[in-house]
Amino acid sequence: MDKKVLILCTGNSCRSIIAEALINAKLDAVVAKSSGVKASGKVNPNAKKLLEEKGIWQNEYHSKTLETVIDEEFDLIVTVCDHANETCPMFPKPTPKIHVGFEDPDGKGFEAFEVTYKEIETILLPKVKEVLGL
Repeated sequence: MDKKVLILCTGNSCRSIIAEALINAKLDAVVAKSSGVKASGKVNPNAKKLLEEKGIWQNEYHSKTLETVIDEEFDLIVTVCDHANETCPMFPKPTPKIHVGFEDPDGKGFEAFEVTYKEIETILLPKVKEVLGL
């Protein structure tokens, strides 16, 4: 049975989408979804381009609000920005939560997205595996 992880950010356009894609592509037995506390409604074009270049973009990745996932059961909630960590809502069921913050690449050049991708891959993925006992 796969473990379910929710990646939570403010806008759900960069960091959380990259984290969702990386977890789904690189962690066996883990299914990730992402959402935003105040979802922007769009995926940042640089984030999409990067994930396409890495071969892990999926058309179902999109910016979505918390309401679309609040009733789902997750094994772990991960906040990847300080604002989402501070405003993370209470979920109907008690769910373990961790915060691993990353600088927002939005509004910066493509290189900033590459740095964020690498940080998420090297810092967040091992942490998720550790917390889930994988």
